[in-house]
Amino acid sequence: MSEEKKGLTRKEFLKAAAVGTAVVAGAGVLSAASNLEAARKKGTRLAMVIDLDRCIGCKACAIACKTEFDTRLGVFKSQVVYNEHGAYPKAERDILPWLCNHCDNPPCVKVCPVEPISAEFKGVKFKKRATYKRPDGAVLVDQDRCIGCGLCIQNCPYSVRFFDPGKKAGGNPSANPADKCTFCEHRIEAGVVPSCVNTCQARARIFGDLNDPKSEVSKLLKAHKEAAVLLPAKKTMPKVYYIGKKAKAVNAAFLKGEDIRKEANSEYQLREWKKGPYAPKKGGK
Repeated sequence: MSEEKKGLTRKEFLKAAAVGTAVVAGAGVLSAASNLEAARKKGTRLAMVIDLDRCIGCKACAIACKTEFDTRLGVFKSQVVYNEHGAYPKAERDILPWLCNHCDNPPCVKVCPVEPISAEFKGVKFKKRATYKRPDGAVLVDQDRCIGCGLCIQNCPYSVRFFDPGKKAGGNPSANPADKCTFCEHRIEAGVVPSCVNTCQARARIFGDLNDPKSEVSKLLKAHKEAAVLLPAKKTMPKVYYIGKKAKAVNAAFLKGEDIRKEANSEYQLREWKKGPYAPKKGGK
C-alpha cells in the first residue's frame, strides 16, 4: 500500500502549509493554553490515532522506527508493550503501542533549563529551548543545544525519553543528549507519514491534522467519543489517542506491561552493542 493512501497524505499535509501560533515571550516555554488556542484557530495540530481493534501486536512499527533512526540495542523510540492477565480459559493479552505523546501541555518542555532562543517554523516565530514544542504540535529535542541534564527524562510521566549513548550533547560534550520519538519530523516535512504509520500492515496507526475536520484523525475521534489517552490525570493533553474495544485497558497495560527496554542493561545487549556502530574508536575508551 502506498504512503499516499495511509494517514496524512502528501496532498493533505501540503494543504496545511500555514501554521499559526502566538509569539512566545519571556521564559520561552510555550504556553499550552495559548499555543493550543492559536493552533486551533490557524494552523496544523499533529496527532496520531491508534486503533487497537486493528493492532495485532506484530511490532513492525517498533522495528521500522529502529531502522529509520538506527537506534542501538535496547533503545526504542517506539515500542509495543504486552500486558497478559487472567488465567485459562479467560486469559487475555492487552496490546499497547507506546511512543511519545507529543503533549499540548508537555512537562518536559517546562523543566528544560537551556536558555531559550528565537526560532521560526514555516513563517511562525517562537521561542525554543533544547526541548521544545513546535508550532505544529510536535515536541522535539535539539541535541545540538541539549546539555544532557536529564530533567526532561525525569519529568516525562510516560517514560519515553532516554539518553542516547551514541551521541554527545552539543551543549555539554561530556554528556549524552536526550532522545525520543519525533513523529518522524523529517518525513512529515517532506509530506509523508511517519515510518511506523507507513509500515503498519493492519493500518492501526493513523496520522494527521486535528485542525482539519476532513482529516482521518479528526473523523475517527469524532466517531469514537470513548478514545483514551495515557495518564489523563496528569493533564498533559496527549496527542496520541487510542480507540477500539481495548482502549480502556491502555493505562493498565502502561502501568503493568512488560517494558522490553529492560533488556538494554543485560550483559549480552551491552556486549553486542559495543561491537556495533557505537563501538569505541582505537585509542579511545
